[in-house]
Amino acid sequence: MTPSNTAILWANDSSPQKQQDSYWNYFTLKWRQRKLLVKLSQHVQQPYIPSLENEQWLVDCLSHSPVQLICIDPDLGEVWLRLWADACKQANKAVFLRVPSAQITSLQESSFRWGLKRLINWSGAALLILSLSPLMLVLALLIYICSPGPIFVRQWCVGQRGKLFQALKFRTMTVNLEELDHQVSSNHKDLRKCEVDSPITHLGRWMRKYSLDELPQLLNVLRGEMSLVGPRPWSLQDAVKIGSEGQQQLNALPGIKSL
Repeated sequence: MTPSNTAILWANDSSPQKQQDSYWNYFTLKWRQRKLLVKLSQHVQQPYIPSLENEQWLVDCLSHSPVQLICIDPDLGEVWLRLWADACKQANKAVFLRVPSAQITSLQESSFRWGLKRLINWSGAALLILSLSPLMLVLALLIYICSPGPIFVRQWCVGQRGKLFQALKFRTMTVNLEELDHQVSSNHKDLRKCEVDSPITHLGRWMRKYSLDELPQLLNVLRGEMSLVGPRPWSLQDAVKIGSEGQQQLNALPGIKSL
């Protein structure tokens, strides 16, 4: 077996995590067989890597690295997890949240049944996109007219076996306020709608009432990141708050429609 290598990465006070204690600014990097594990470290060891000053520096490092899969410890916190996830996306690297392994279900044990479920999800999503494409085009046009700005928003969520992916939704809020809405609903355990007041557009409020803002997630189903029916996806902010016992729930393939 190929031995693992270890290094320490330091993030200085100009980083997004400067509000946390100083010992949280040291990362332990362990890589083996093109897999990289990123964890927090309280002690500086050698070899030592220069400070992580910006996302582009990390993107450049990952792009030139032979590592193909990055596994991140949830203890890094949402800010650093988001930075690593964004950098991995730009560097075209698969990124996972480190979660406890769940028991293999009978469906997963049968490759035929699992493949059949994947085929049903893909076929169903493709059929729904074709049939609902006129409605989605109308909604996209209304969003563009009523609230200038991006038509879609992307939110980092935890998928099957802890794999991070960006769930697509129609934008229902004024520009740059989608993150504020998620902070308001941070007490929720998933992406279910929040009942408190938030800066939602009139069109967005109507779309949320009928869950029309989630129609773009059919594209996530086509990519194999979600299922048509399954547990609601956990946002990155909520996933880091649950305990180690609850983290086993992050192994499931999330769905658009909750059971």
